[in-house]
Amino acid sequence: MTKILIIDDDVELAGLFKDYLEQDGFAVDVTHQGESGRRLALSGDYQLVILDIMLPDIKGTEVLMRIRMESRIPVLMFTARGDDVDRIIGLESGADDYVPKPCTPRELAARIRAILRRTQSVSDAVGNGPIVAGPLKIWSEKRKASWFDQDMDLTSTEFNLLETLAMNVGRIVTKNELSEKALGRPLARFDRSIDVHMSSIRQKLGCQNDGRSYIQTVRGQGYQLVKE
Repeated sequence: MTKILIIDDDVELAGLFKDYLEQDGFAVDVTHQGESGRRLALSGDYQLVILDIMLPDIKGTEVLMRIRMESRIPVLMFTARGDDVDRIIGLESGADDYVPKPCTPRELAARIRAILRRTQSVSDAVGNGPIVAGPLKIWSEKRKASWFDQDMDLTSTEFNLLETLAMNVGRIVTKNELSEKALGRPLARFDRSIDVHMSSIRQKLGCQNDGRSYIQTVRGQGYQLVKE
C-alpha cells in the first residue's frame, strides 16, 4: 500500500483529505508542524509528501529545501489559489507539482496518482539499457541519469521532463506533451510549471562551448534537446 505524508496545519482539511485518500486505497499520516514533517519525510517510510506552503513553525518552502538536501521523494505542494508567486517559489524549491487550495479530494487523488505513475518505469521499449542523447544517459527503470558520466541530482519531475526530451532528442516537444508525460495532466492556461522546471534542468546541464543552452526554447512551440 502506498504511504503518503500530509504536512498541513489545517487540522480539519488535512483530516478530510486523509479520510478520502484512505478510502481510495492509500495509507496516510498527517503532521501539522513543518519540522516534524521534515523528519518523517526523510524516514524512508513514504512514497509521496503533500506539503502546505504556509505552516506555523517554518515556511513550507524551507521544509521542502531541507528535504531536497537529502531526498528526491516526490513532493506535491498546496499553494494559495491564484498566487503565482507561491507556485513558482514552490517549484523552484524542488516541488514536483502543486495543487491550489481549496481543492477537492478527488482532484488531489488524481494529482497523486499522476505523480506516482511517472515515478515508475515508463518505457518498456528501451529495455534495461539507457536512453542515450549525446553526453546524457538515462536509465528509466532505475530512475537514474548521468551527464558527461556524472550522476545527476534531479527531482522526480525534472527526471520525467529530461527523459521525455532525451527520447525525442533533436525534435521539438510541445509544452502540453511535456505536461502530459511529466506531470500526468494537461497544460493549464498560464501554467508556468514546465518553464520553471526547465530553468532548473538547464542550470544543472550548464552551457555548450558557444554559451548556448543544451535545451532550446522554440517560441510558441515548446522545447528541444539539441543533438551533440
